[in-house]
Amino acid sequence: MASPLRSLSAPTLLSLAIAMGISGCAGLPDQRLANEALKRGDTAVAEQNYRQLADLGYSDAQVGLADIQVGTRDPELIKQAEATYRAAASTSPRAQSRLGKLLAVKPNSTEAEQHEAEGLLKQAFANGEQGTLIPLAMLYLQYPHSFPNVNAQQKISQWRAQGYPEAGLAQVLLYRTQGTYDQHLADVESICKQALNTTDICYVELATVYQKRGEADKQAALLDQMQKGYALGSVTAQRVDSVARVLSDATLGKPDEKTSQQLLEKVAPTYPASWVSLAQLLYDYPELGDVDKMMEYLDNGRAADQPRAELLLGRLYYEGKMVLPDAHKAQEHLQKAAATQLSAHYYLGQLYRRGYLGNPDPQKAVDQLLTAARGGQASADFAIAQLFSQGKGIKPDPVNAWVFGQLALVQDTPEAKDLAAQLNDQLPPEKRATAQRLLQQEQQVRGASAQNALAMQALQPEQDGEDAPL
Repeated sequence: MASPLRSLSAPTLLSLAIAMGISGCAGLPDQRLANEALKRGDTAVAEQNYRQLADLGYSDAQVGLADIQVGTRDPELIKQAEATYRAAASTSPRAQSRLGKLLAVKPNSTEAEQHEAEGLLKQAFANGEQGTLIPLAMLYLQYPHSFPNVNAQQKISQWRAQGYPEAGLAQVLLYRTQGTYDQHLADVESICKQALNTTDICYVELATVYQKRGEADKQAALLDQMQKGYALGSVTAQRVDSVARVLSDATLGKPDEKTSQQLLEKVAPTYPASWVSLAQLLYDYPELGDVDKMMEYLDNGRAADQPRAELLLGRLYYEGKMVLPDAHKAQEHLQKAAATQLSAHYYLGQLYRRGYLGNPDPQKAVDQLLTAARGGQASADFAIAQLFSQGKGIKPDPVNAWVFGQLALVQDTPEAKDLAAQLNDQLPPEKRATAQRLLQQEQQVRGASAQNALAMQALQPEQDGEDAPL
């Protein structure tokens, strides 16, 4: 890769050279340091170094800074990232690739933007940029009307037949998107065994497969291989954290929470996000430690500016689990987490809906719960339906209550079914057409949001600026 110094003007180069001569590089921004910080989850240090280098004109640093902005999931920061990618695209193939990926998952994108994304991703793939086939496949899957002559599954099959390793990973993501993952565990295992040495995300996929099948021997061998790779530096701490969370996920099979804790404690000192994963583990399995140990984990996470730590702490004070309930402390921590943590909006909405801070505030409740619901947060639609049906602080609204009662049915719980049936009986016949229209509109919004949430996985930066395959 060409040196980033080529993109600097002569005066800037002179200033930088003088600074290096005077200080011996002490205190200067360092892109290698930024890359390493990003790899271990220290976005604050990474952003500081990227920003200083970006201000000096380094196109790679500009892209790195935009990658962090995309990772926040904050809509305003993502807009800034798009502008940054566009500004750097003329000189940086990586920026062209990133811009194509971002446009591929942009909410409410125009058909022109969708075709621009296709062109950029195809160009990036031809230039040898990694991580382009997955967003390209997702683009075809999301917008069949814009690409009527392209079938996503057929395209992935062609890529696999041509021997592109990334195509197998695109197939795995397609299984997840279509909800057919469990029906294709054998294919997922085959794909990821072949790609394991070059793509460490496959440790997560294989751990998931073995957890679902209850194959303890295969799981143990995989963990041994992963830990050796981590010791050698070929497996990132982020992947170890992700595998540990697979092991403790009771929805995937019989959990192995003790092994999960051991893995997380190994990587947490160099990967701050794992402090929060450890705290979450104690939340789910209290027998692994007491409240003091949990608070120690959370303090370590908060010290490293981990929003997930604020979210979990806010949830603890909201629920009164392991600590005394405190609505105001819950609000404080949840608001700090809300910019990047979807669940924070749900719990804030519940605080306002139930009046835990004083009197119910239905407008704030709806705003927060709707954000959570559109992002895929379970139970948010149920809470909104309850709000409009019960009318705490507002006049009951049978139309909106019915709409969100129908949306809550995807939770497939007896409570959601009972509430939807009750609201269906209460909806006046003359308002049913309006309610159906509003439901269809909201479902369209949800469809785009769900696809975007899955496709955003293909945008996350990996170590040294490489793309995460999934």
